Amino acid sequence: MNQTLAILMSLVVVYGLVILIGKRFKKPSKYERTPRTLNSWNALDKGIDPSDEKLP
Repeated sequence: MNQTLAILMSLVVVYGLVILIGKRFKKPSKYERTPRTLNSWNALDKGIDPSDEKLP
């Protein structure tokens, strides 16, 4: 019984630490991120052929 209580308490402590660390290092939402610069790789995602025109 005592060992089960110790395991339960350690799980509660670990879960609490995970929650606290997750809130501290929360990544910004996709709307708060800075826009990426357009390069030849992500220009293809937008339908721009990088071989035809210069990228900004």
